[in-house]
Amino acid sequence: MSVLQTWIVLLLVVSPISFLAYGWDKRQAQKNGWRVPEKTLHSIDALGGWPGGLCAQQIFRHKTRKSVFQVKFWLTVVLHIVGILMIVNQA
Repeated sequence: MSVLQTWIVLLLVVSPISFLAYGWDKRQAQKNGWRVPEKTLHSIDALGGWPGGLCAQQIFRHKTRKSVFQVKFWLTVVLHIVGILMIVNQA
């Protein structure tokens, strides 16, 4: 399996996990329950879950107004895009 194929599989596997983690965190925030640490959300996004995280942020309207969180999130997205462009350009 090529690096590009591995990256795509990782996105397909981790994105739903990220989506569910954001949804769970939003629900728990509304119920004053146990929250998913932001560090965990960022880690899942960095592992390839950022598309799911982006969708969840929009659908659940969660973490969209926290500027520090958003800076870290978008840095993750940019790093993934730069990485994939580097992989594609080497192929």
